[in-house]
Amino acid sequence: MYPPRLIEHFQNPRNVGELGPPAITVEVANPACGDTLRLAVRFADGRAAEVRYKVRGCTASIAAGSALTEWIAGKTRAELAGFDPALIDDAVGGLPAASKHAAVLCADGVKKLLEAKIEPQMNADKRG
Repeated sequence: MYPPRLIEHFQNPRNVGELGPPAITVEVANPACGDTLRLAVRFADGRAAEVRYKVRGCTASIAAGSALTEWIAGKTRAELAGFDPALIDDAVGGLPAASKHAAVLCADGVKKLLEAKIEPQMNADKRG
């Protein structure tokens, strides 16, 4: 049985979708269960200004991805480096033992996001 917060994130996932450039988009998969997480983040002024995700996987992975986007929002890259899978476990009210892989998938996504290079932002108001 899943906890109520996990069910809430599953039934009403937050920040589902994709972001176009200049967002950073990464994709990670868990080869053991086949779940896939696509995570897109647009940084502005050094912080995660917009976050979107898509998951192909189980109930726990869908809920974990939703909770992950809420956790990422507003964070700096340095703050993202402090991510721990236990944060997702807590955010969804506790993952059953068989579903702990969902938090690990999120950790893999954050790690890959941090490895990605942020392209410099061009100011559209500047000419020349």
